[in-house]
Amino acid sequence: MSERKFILTTMEDNIFIITIDHTPINTLNMQTLSELEEALDEFIANPIYKAAIIFGGDKVIFVSGADISEAAEMNTSGNIRDFILRGQRLLRKISECSKPIIAAINGLALGGGMELALACHMRIMASRAKLAQSEINLGIIPGWGGTQMLPKIAGYAKARELILTGESISAQDAYRLNLVNKVVPRKEVMDAAKELARKIAGKGSLAIRAAMDSIRMSTELQGTDGLVFEAEQIIALLGTEDAQEGLKAFLEKRQPVFRGK
Repeated sequence: MSERKFILTTMEDNIFIITIDHTPINTLNMQTLSELEEALDEFIANPIYKAAIIFGGDKVIFVSGADISEAAEMNTSGNIRDFILRGQRLLRKISECSKPIIAAINGLALGGGMELALACHMRIMASRAKLAQSEINLGIIPGWGGTQMLPKIAGYAKARELILTGESISAQDAYRLNLVNKVVPRKEVMDAAKELARKIAGKGSLAIRAAMDSIRMSTELQGTDGLVFEAEQIIALLGTEDAQEGLKAFLEKRQPVFRGK
């Protein structure tokens, strides 16, 4: 366990688990954002960790969003830009991470909480949980990337509807919109997230990184540039010990032992 105030971290096998523990409703204030980024940097820097899970703990809320009272104070003092850019930087670091991060959405994910979930690469959601990009109800708009991420996942028309109405959607609707990978009973959310993480962690770390980077480039590069990037990645992989082990294990009909080399 870490000694951070609002963020707890544990490790199971090669899986790094980040639990948000900001009582009572997991709001994201500046300190929570700072601690979350610190934990994320720890995950990124340590080659032992192959996948991470972000979890809301035992609460009925995954993340209720940005700390509105702190944001209001910062707006009055003229420091609101720092709060917005801090959140954007953190969520971009999550979305651009070359190691997979899974959101275990145990309850409500509202405003910045939904943006945090969207920034993660995969999402497991409790069957009674809900998502809402609810900022419009406060006379504002999503400020941590919601207007950019949601259209890419759910399509522009649906993104406009969700952002402009601020209405919540059920886990089942979120699944139909490809916003989440799997819907399970609340008590099974963490187990399902760990199962997915373990499947990924059993693969070679070099291949995981190459796949993650190539998938990200599919949204950043134009035309055939993405294919060129993909080709460069696989050519580089074919020269690694992991690839040689994977091919040899396939021919020998056994499970490969990857060493990240």
